[in-house]
Amino acid sequence: MATIVSYTARPRRLIQALLLLLAVAVGVGAYALVGLGRFDELPANLLQVGIGALVLVAVLQIAVMWRAPYADPVILPIVVLLNLLGVTMIESVHAANEIYGLRSSASADRQMLWAVIGVVLCVALLVLLRDHRWLRRYTWISAVAGGVLLLLPLVPVIGSARNGSKIWISVAGFSFQPAELAKIAFAVFFAGYLVARRDTLALAGPKVLGIHLPRWSDFGPILVAWGFAMAVLVFETDLGTSLMFFGLFVVMLYVATDRLSWLVIGAVMFLPPAVFAATQMSHVRTRITCWLDPLSGENYSSCEQISQGLFGLANGGLVGTGLGEGRPDMVPHAESDFIFSSFAEEMGMVGAFALLLLYLVLVQRAIRAAVGISDGFGTLLAGGLGFVMALQVFVVVGGVTRVIPLTGLTLPFLAAGGSSLVCNWIIAGILVRLSDAARRPAARQVEGTLPGSPARTGQEAIA
Repeated sequence: MATIVSYTARPRRLIQALLLLLAVAVGVGAYALVGLGRFDELPANLLQVGIGALVLVAVLQIAVMWRAPYADPVILPIVVLLNLLGVTMIESVHAANEIYGLRSSASADRQMLWAVIGVVLCVALLVLLRDHRWLRRYTWISAVAGGVLLLLPLVPVIGSARNGSKIWISVAGFSFQPAELAKIAFAVFFAGYLVARRDTLALAGPKVLGIHLPRWSDFGPILVAWGFAMAVLVFETDLGTSLMFFGLFVVMLYVATDRLSWLVIGAVMFLPPAVFAATQMSHVRTRITCWLDPLSGENYSSCEQISQGLFGLANGGLVGTGLGEGRPDMVPHAESDFIFSSFAEEMGMVGAFALLLLYLVLVQRAIRAAVGISDGFGTLLAGGLGFVMALQVFVVVGGVTRVIPLTGLTLPFLAAGGSSLVCNWIIAGILVRLSDAARRPAARQVEGTLPGSPARTGQEAIA
């Protein structure tokens, strides 16, 4: 027999402020240890990093107190800590490359600059987006924007290929990965579309072998989503991004309809193209070969990245070599694709599991907001954003540890790269807004609800 206890939610802004300060202390302390480990002295820019981090968390705290006082107090501290740990590892890789005369493509200062931009956009979203249901007005606009962003790398003038995948655009010397922004647009579209069609998707249509099939009139957008995923796979040769987008749609379908059959249908639709890519595309076939046997004599030269990453993981052992004491310079792209390997080498298995636990808590908070929110659109949006973050972490960590073939995705908030960091900060802002709606008492709802929206009569508070 279950007992449900109702109580009034409290803002808990003091708890968030203390957690933000703790995140800054841990992150800046780790940054200082990198300098001591590499050069036996504190980093020259330690004061700037510390002051910059304090200013950013102060702005975040003020914005949340002003616009989202009932938001979950754990989301932003976790995001800040992950961001600072990423800056720390990027500095460790950069310093190691300097010592051994290697060229580094990223630096802590540049990553902090991207963090500032991300925080500014996060705060702007909290200030301007008073009610998450406003996003539902732009359901089909989000679909068009997401499709255009996803296919931009195929444009001859601005599209560019890196490491076998054509997922970047370059304009005026600046590079951007539009798929990171497209996943937000598609999450808004999927949530808006599915909340309007979930009853017909769940109940209508024939039943074959115990599986509910959709009606042809409802199957069109599903085929379009599948087509976009296949276009990314075939023309951009990026299995990870393709899996992320189609997986996002299928899981949101499952959340909307509560039908396990959608997961089966999604797997059946995605499996043949994945097999085709694995057998016919040299780039994907090489990654699968490196997944199966990267250390053999004939494969070692083409699988050097994953082989060195595995050596780094092994070198870390249980407690790691210590911050600034590892050799991430031996792993290609150690600050981006393989930053988890760099982190695990210096922090060990204990640090790696602690990092994964931070991601787990962040995803759990997103799902908690999805459960506590009163409208279907918000539930689907929070669940979708939480899932896409969990899938991204699984795909990246699974590729580095050889659980699955390696992909080109980045670890959220940790890996070097402006497009990924800025877009993930936008996701953090949306989750803060959604958690505020989930925890806010019914009597203190945001003024000015959407026209035609039903008034809320009450809600269980989520602590």
